[in-house]
Amino acid sequence: MLRIIHTADWHLGHYLHGVSRHYEHQSFLDFLLDQLKQTQADVLMVAGDIFDTANPPATAQSQLYDFLVKARVNNPQLNIILIGGNHDSAARLDAPASLLKSLGISVIGGLKNNEQGKIDWQRLLIPLYNKNKELVAWCGAMPFLRHSDLPPAEGEGDSLVSGVKSRYADLIQALKNKATNNEALILTGHCYMVGGNLSELSERKILGGNQHALPVDLFPEDITYTALGHLHRAQTVAKQDNIRYSGSPIPLSFDEQHYPHQLVQIDCQPGKSLAIESILIPRSIDMLRIPNSNSFCDLDSAITQLKQLKLKPDLALEQQPFLELRISLEKPEPSLRQQIEETIADLPLRLLKISTRYAGKEQGLADSIQEQRLEDLQPEHVFQRCYENKYATETPKELLNLFHELQENIQGAD
Repeated sequence: MLRIIHTADWHLGHYLHGVSRHYEHQSFLDFLLDQLKQTQADVLMVAGDIFDTANPPATAQSQLYDFLVKARVNNPQLNIILIGGNHDSAARLDAPASLLKSLGISVIGGLKNNEQGKIDWQRLLIPLYNKNKELVAWCGAMPFLRHSDLPPAEGEGDSLVSGVKSRYADLIQALKNKATNNEALILTGHCYMVGGNLSELSERKILGGNQHALPVDLFPEDITYTALGHLHRAQTVAKQDNIRYSGSPIPLSFDEQHYPHQLVQIDCQPGKSLAIESILIPRSIDMLRIPNSNSFCDLDSAITQLKQLKLKPDLALEQQPFLELRISLEKPEPSLRQQIEETIADLPLRLLKISTRYAGKEQGLADSIQEQRLEDLQPEHVFQRCYENKYATETPKELLNLFHELQENIQGAD
């Protein structure tokens, strides 16, 4: 048997509204180290987006390499595979690949050519051994494919999709040529599949936009398991249990606070049969949204709900929950943040975001002008109409006076 732990989309170095996620990532990595030991895993597969940016901070890089060393020390026989995602720099990941390979860690940041100037598919083929040092499977470690990785467009149809399918077909053929003793075939990928459930606020559109979703027939039926990255919600593809996104280990936006963040454990049995189960990742920091839905509430209701929160006392700052408030207003409230901060001053909370919605339709200025000529519009009228469109109320006299003062200063400067 071969036991694989599949994870992806770590986004080390991520900041949420200016607040570092270092503590949460470290909590996850410590949990992962413990799970690798408890499950006696043979393989760890990280399917892309190891880092949040192509130029991650030194703290994020240290986090990764410290984890890799501990994982190998604790589990000397562990096979570790990391592939590049769309957030990663392929060159940065590949730079230490030779050194890491000597430690039993395979890193595939991006595609590379061999001496003949063709893609080096052999570099992407990784043998997977169990604790008895038996060769059980071969992995085709495909990283995120950029436009420059794809062959020139030929024929009709979507050239991007056909280009990706062509690259996967080449890798799969090379993988099958390696598996001469009927070993299991494992694939990785960092891509967007047809029907995938997106988290729009935190997942960067890839492959020219998500309208270029890849079809499930990209992966033939004789592929034992495909470990995917990119989508932050854990999910299967086309209801096929053996093609999965593991999801991200922590919520990367407030919209992801309800996701079941997890590791995927895959047991590859003789005869290529699979047993798959999820390992839930505990949340190290709570994410609170008031109201606890996608709706908005008025300020008084928000303050009431804040006062009713049941929070753990004496939490260190780095452990305090994140808070987003979604406030509905009739007109601008200059003291909004001050009122909220006074309410939470003694609460163990970190206010990350205040979202506001106003009673106005927030229609564009052009929608409200109809057939009026541009030269007939005065700056004051434009300012008033913009305000009234947004807030559904007349412009306050004090604000108009400030606008006139600003206008006079600008005219005086000319």
